[in-house]
Amino acid sequence: MSKTILIVDDEPHIRILMEQALEDLEDEGVELLTATNGEEALKAIEEEQPQLVFLDVMMPKLSGFEVCETVKKKRQLDNIYIVMLTAKGQEFDKEKGYESGANLYMTKPFDPDEIVKKAREILGMEE
Repeated sequence: MSKTILIVDDEPHIRILMEQALEDLEDEGVELLTATNGEEALKAIEEEQPQLVFLDVMMPKLSGFEVCETVKKKRQLDNIYIVMLTAKGQEFDKEKGYESGANLYMTKPFDPDEIVKKAREILGMEE
């Protein structure tokens, strides 16, 4: 089964940074997909069923919280691991992220090596 990662962020430079951090995984058969807003994210999740989603919180159309809640609670896609990736690092925001169904909550700025390590771990590709 192929492994797929969806990167969702409305900031182009963050998407590019994430893609660059994760591009080595493409050599190992991982497909990288991107979305620029919450609606695109939901469509990609429904169509592609990625194993891992790096999801920004503050986005146009639907917030990361709304996307996460739709995926986890309404569609009950528990097999999709969602990492909320956001500049909102307050405890309140983390709680909201976990309440909406996020598996993990990471704050920006992030360490690209940590992103790759976490992706490998979640996808069962640990070295």
